[in-house]
This record gives sequence, structure tokens and C-alpha cells, in this order.
Amino acid sequence: MALEKIVITDTGGWALWKVEEDEDTLLRMVESVDELPSSIHNIKKRMEWLAGRVVVKTIMERLGLHFKGIVKDEFGKPFPKAYDYQLSLSHSYPYVGALIDREISVGIDLEQPQEKLLRVAPRVFHPNELADAGNDVVKCCIYWCAKEALIKVYGKKDLTLAENLFINPFTRETEGDILGRIIVKDIETIIPLYYIVYPNFVVVLNKRNAS
Repeated sequence: MALEKIVITDTGGWALWKVEEDEDTLLRMVESVDELPSSIHNIKKRMEWLAGRVVVKTIMERLGLHFKGIVKDEFGKPFPKAYDYQLSLSHSYPYVGALIDREISVGIDLEQPQEKLLRVAPRVFHPNELADAGNDVVKCCIYWCAKEALIKVYGKKDLTLAENLFINPFTRETEGDILGRIIVKDIETIIPLYYIVYPNFVVVLNKRNAS
């Protein structure tokens, strides 16, 4: 079992999983509730897909719920089948994260800091975000994860990282609060977020679910 972390709150929970099992083991753990799409040929992608369901199942069991699979809406946003809960998934092999809440739309994103983020940042970050992140690849990764988490909170496809999603400047620590803003048609929605820096990856999620 490769459960790295699990947090259960009054309204849901979140967890991190490190894939150490083989595909057959993960299939047995998820009990084949959802059929693995035949279109996924890459072994790492298959493992991520299966581990995502394993970690969601693990959270739901801690909440006293029975995992029945995952369904998606017309925008591709996932939901736990047969339950009125919000769900967000993220993966960066071998790590997989999931976040569930019964009251609010949620977002979780995890990434492994890589130098290529510094090259991509000028195309997707606001100038204030670029200035604050500088050449700090870990801080750049936090910004990136925060924006991806906001996209998942919003739950639709009509957002762009640079034009609709903004992260307030922050001082990088091992973990801490950051403030995200979604602006669509002059309507601003403020989303408090929380980040954690692990040795090999960064994770950002809704603050209310962090602990």
C-alpha cells in the first residue's frame, strides 16, 4: 500500500498516493468498478488512471461511503458516481492526488518542479506573478499548480491561465496559504488555496480541505 497522506475533514477529505504497485494489483484494489479505457496504452497513464480510483476509493471508505466509480460531466469534470460530492484528481507519475467535498467545488493539482516551467511561465503568468516567482522553479511550480487547481474549481473549459486566473504574491515556505482569483466577465471569485512543498513535488488545493 502506497498511501502517502490522507486528511479527513468535516465535509470530505484528500489524499496522496505513490504508485508502487503493478497494474494487476491496482486492478484488484479498485475492484474493476470502472473499466480501464482501451485507448490508454501508455503504462504510466494506465497506472495513474487506476491509482486515481484507488485513492478516491480510499477517501470514500474513510468517509463511510461505498466507491461505485467515477463519472464525468459535459466539461470532463469528474464526480464520484451515485453521490452528491465534488471531486478533483491530479497526477504526476508516480504521484496521484484526490480531493472530495460534499459542499463546494474543489481543485487539487500536483506537479514535479522542472526547469521547463520557467520557459512556459511567460506565456501563462501575469507579469506580477512572473516578477514574484523569478527563477525559483519551486515557486513557479506553486503558481502553476494553483492556477490548475483554480481551473478545476471552476469546472468548465473557457478559462485561460493568463487571462482569467490570478495568484496573489506570496513568500515561499514549506507550506502555506495563497489566494487565488478567478475573473470571468468582470466577475471575481476569490478562492483561498493551500500549498505544500514535498521533496519531489508540489501540491495545491482548497484551503478549507487542507487540514
